[in-house]
Amino acid sequence: MAKILITSGPTRQYLDPVRYLSNASSGRMGAALAQAAIDLGHEVTIVSGPVSIEYPSRATVIPVVSTDEMLHSAMQAFRDCDGAIGAAAPCDYMPRFVNDQKIAKTGDPLTLQLIETPDVVATLGQNKTASQWVVGFALESEDRRFRATVKLEKKHCDLIVSNGPTAIDSDENEVELIGRSGDVLMKIHADKQSVADRILQVIQERLIP
Repeated sequence: MAKILITSGPTRQYLDPVRYLSNASSGRMGAALAQAAIDLGHEVTIVSGPVSIEYPSRATVIPVVSTDEMLHSAMQAFRDCDGAIGAAAPCDYMPRFVNDQKIAKTGDPLTLQLIETPDVVATLGQNKTASQWVVGFALESEDRRFRATVKLEKKHCDLIVSNGPTAIDSDENEVELIGRSGDVLMKIHADKQSVADRILQVIQERLIP
């Protein structure tokens, strides 16, 4: 039995007290991965951004909002885990300045200064011990396999799942699971639970003693 951390869902980066940057990630892939891991007898902790779905009742869920919060909670939880699966879609950018009051309409264009948020999966990968493993997700709209392979190395992942924009807020997913040497270990297009089951099977075979 392994202790597995799963990041899931989107994050929000507020511009003012009511508006924020985010994306349409639903958390369904994270929930499916959690269920697949539980079905194999593993203990699961989920660090999740704001979602409307329900996670498996046997998983421990840590709710967060921003990317910084997701990173902090994931790093804390990862200390007691054997591995991590980064299925979340954290917001990649945040405003340089956050307004204390609601931004009023003036009739003029609004210019936002955005800076990058920390990379959750890369930070987990950089800080993993020799006995820990990290599986990342790479959502790309073009050159998917090449870009996923680059992220695999850059983020110090042991495996990476390549998928596309159609996966967001969908019941299905089409993925390639890529190994450390860049080889495609699995290709599947199916409902997210079936995809998650296959991913966990490969993780079980290759990463969990």
